[in-house]
Amino acid sequence: MLDHDEVVRLYGPWAHRTPADAATRFGGYGGQWWIAGGWAIDAFVGSSREHGDLDIGIPRDSLDGFIRFFSPGLDVWAAAGSLTPLFPGSAPRLHEGTDNLWLRASGADPWEYDVMLERVQDSMWIFKRDPRILRPLKDCLWRYKGVTYLRPEVQLLLKAQNPRAKDENDFERCLPLLDLSDLDWLKGALHSAHPGHHWIERINRRLQD
Repeated sequence: MLDHDEVVRLYGPWAHRTPADAATRFGGYGGQWWIAGGWAIDAFVGSSREHGDLDIGIPRDSLDGFIRFFSPGLDVWAAAGSLTPLFPGSAPRLHEGTDNLWLRASGADPWEYDVMLERVQDSMWIFKRDPRILRPLKDCLWRYKGVTYLRPEVQLLLKAQNPRAKDENDFERCLPLLDLSDLDWLKGALHSAHPGHHWIERINRRLQD
């Protein structure tokens, strides 16, 4: 996985965007969307750290409507090892392994948003790395100051495969604040998707306190 500085060197800079910026830019979009990544952790814990970009989540099956809404003002690119521009009607041809979209106004402008495509079926969120892990989408999201965010235990699961220093920091910030039931869910999901993950021992200690 490339770090943020290497991504910038290869593909260009990212604009500094906040959840408030996203709420304005996504105004009028009728599909479901939420703030994910480190910004979602910040909202939950009430503190902040440095961010390289702003992550947005959407259901994968809403992709075509998403492209149609944003394409007049922002170019939508599939980011999966290489960058491919997407246009209205191109969603059915999107490679199944593409999990991210990058948005920007033009090739001369910085990237605006990193959009994660999440599997949602019959209102159930399905973990892309282990389809045995399911959760009602409504239980994966929460609202704060009028903006929808991904819940921290779900975001930590997404971060768990190859945690970087910032991901470890996000876990440490969330650990004392998460409800025991949500920690227990995260523990079970880690056991399934990443057996032996080092976060499991830390969660066990918190559950036993």
